[in-house]
This record gives sequence, C-alpha cells and structure tokens, in this order.
Amino acid sequence: MFTGIIEDTGTISAIEKKSGSWVFVIKSLFEPGSVREGDSVCVDGVCLTATAVGKDTFRVDVSLETLGLTTLKDKGTGQKVNLERAMTMEGRFGGHIVTGHVDCVGAITDMRKEGDSMRMTIEVPGETARLIVRKGSVTIDGISLTVNEQRDNTFTVNIIPYTASRTTILEKNLRDKINIETDIIGKYVESFLAKREGKGIDLDFLSRHGFVKGE
Repeated sequence: MFTGIIEDTGTISAIEKKSGSWVFVIKSLFEPGSVREGDSVCVDGVCLTATAVGKDTFRVDVSLETLGLTTLKDKGTGQKVNLERAMTMEGRFGGHIVTGHVDCVGAITDMRKEGDSMRMTIEVPGETARLIVRKGSVTIDGISLTVNEQRDNTFTVNIIPYTASRTTILEKNLRDKINIETDIIGKYVESFLAKREGKGIDLDFLSRHGFVKGE
C-alpha cells in the first residue's frame, strides 16, 4: 500500500524489451538498503516489484498487461518518474490509500496558472469518471491530489508549488497521457451497492450491520 506522497523522482537509465515483459532500470536517490529485492515500489502510480537492487538503482519487471494499461509503454531512457516506497507500519499517512493499480490512462485537456498554483483539467473514460467526486481523492502518476471539480468525463486538480517541485507533474503538456487511480473506498462502495441493487437499504439492514441500534 502507498499514500501518494512522492519520495523521489527517479530516472529511467535503461529499458530491456523482452518478448513477455519489459525490464526497467531506475536510478534513484533512495538511501542504500532502503529498497530491497522483493520490495514494492510505486513507479508513476504503478505498483512494481524490485527484482534486483544496485548501489543507486533498482530493476523492475513490467508485464505486457501492465504496459497495455498504463503509460509505462511510452517511457524512454532519461525520462523521470515519480517514486514512492511501500508504506511501513510506523509510517505517517499523509495522502490517501493508494494501491498502485491503475484504473485508466487519462489525458490532460487544460493547464493554466491560478495564483501560485497550476490548475489542471483531465479527461478520463466514463467508467472511471463516475468514481471521481468533488473534494475526493485521486492519484495522478502516483501523486495524491484533491479533486476540485468534476463534470461529465473531466475533473480538475490544483498543483501547489511544493508538489510541483517534488514531482514530474509540471513536465507534462496538453494532451499528455497520465496514469489515474481512483479512491479505493469509492470502488468498494460502488461494488457493495451494485450487489444490493433491487434489495434496498432499510432500518433492518442498517441494524443488522451495526449502523443503528435496534429497539
């Protein structure tokens, strides 16, 4: 599990394109020993496993399915990526619950300055848009952000200077693709309600599940 608080912007130093997967070698400023073989690392919002670790690099395998569902297939050597190590039990929860399982690839449709911040509008498919709510949380390339507005298939976020200086977000341009992960709580709520479609929620149901006290 991750929180969407980016720890480092790493650089892709090599990509090995195999028939069944691609291998990325990523250079980072993580302290030696802080990433170990087998650890999960969120790379631009995608949960990957470190298969080998060097002095200042680590390797990750990316399956063809993951390549097809994310922007990693468009990456090249020398490009920067947002990095976050998996949350530890003693860590602080600064963002929101992030799994690293990308829901879709969105497209930036507008970018404009708003005071000291950058206001960004992103378009996503309809099945993803319904899980994005105003003032809720969303993950963009691994960054935990708050949704300012949501309308039809688009939503907007504000990028404050602190976030801009510690991530790759301002390296993006109009129509660039970005990895989107919606709030997992919303997914569970939608799934729960879908399973109960036509059954209704009444006082008996609420009482049996501990939401209200019975008489």
